Amino acid sequence: MSREAAVRAISVYLPEKVLDNAELVRQFGTWTESKIFGKMGIKERHVVEDEKVSDLAVAVGERFFEEHNVDRASIDFLLICTECPDYFLPATACIVQNRLGLRKDIGALDYNLGCSGFIYGLALAKGLILGGVAKKVLLITAETVTRTIHPQDKSTRTLFGDAAAATLVEASGERGIGEFVLGTDGGGADRLIIPAGAWARPSSPETRVETTNKWGNVRTPENLYMDGPEILKFSMEVAPPCMNDTLERNGVSLDGLRLVILHQASHMLLEKLRETLGIPEEKFVINIEQYGNTVSSTIPIALYDMMRAGRLSKGDSVLVMGFGVGLSWGGTVLRMV
Repeated sequence: MSREAAVRAISVYLPEKVLDNAELVRQFGTWTESKIFGKMGIKERHVVEDEKVSDLAVAVGERFFEEHNVDRASIDFLLICTECPDYFLPATACIVQNRLGLRKDIGALDYNLGCSGFIYGLALAKGLILGGVAKKVLLITAETVTRTIHPQDKSTRTLFGDAAAATLVEASGERGIGEFVLGTDGGGADRLIIPAGAWARPSSPETRVETTNKWGNVRTPENLYMDGPEILKFSMEVAPPCMNDTLERNGVSLDGLRLVILHQASHMLLEKLRETLGIPEEKFVINIEQYGNTVSSTIPIALYDMMRAGRLSKGDSVLVMGFGVGLSWGGTVLRMV
């Protein structure tokens, strides 16, 4: 029997604190709840307080083992996707391996990627399995991105939320994870970036100076910066060919898909993409309302929600596609096995 790989189970963890639009209106004193919802399609988002990204990763890992009755001793590789590691070094994956009580004779590593991170993680996990390195890979996406946002930056604070998801990718006799389309354009790295605080521009008094743009958004070079119009333009440019190439490479058509799940960037972008890509509403998933943009966790959270709602069953195929920070993008087709 040829070795294939499949997604077997997903669990989700959300921080306890909820930041709703009413609270943002009270803090900003300008926008209204309806304006925020109209622009973003978001009513609330979960945000960390003192939690580190390893805390979220451990919490979702423990929930995964409890929900799915998986023996933690069976995990033989741990992948952590995060833009918000606990330390420059060591890898957060090493900390999480220890705290979850996973075996010591396993591989564990971090990779730094955001909006397309889940797709890249599936590609890495599938490669480990097809290469004979692992049989069960625990892929954890975890972000505490709201800690990088200035409290008075309306453009990003209204959009992002924190979350973690744990996905088991397992060796299978059936192909559950299809062929991949991956892309990178580092020429657009400065469109979604935290400009200062790492080695390229170390933290200093100058990098902590606040500036206010013409829309009243406050930030320092150590805060998250997003060029919204450019990210929108980029997404609209790369998504159509990525979807077409993914469908062609996997030998399926839009009609043959049960669902299409894109990175949950914003409601406006998702609707624009749905119309441009010609995806029927009943196949298109938008679940950003209660979560916000949780970066690398948006796609696994959407998959989890669709599984729980009974909208994905054995044999169904779903196209998943992410795009954003890097700039990077990727897509594949998952088959429920």
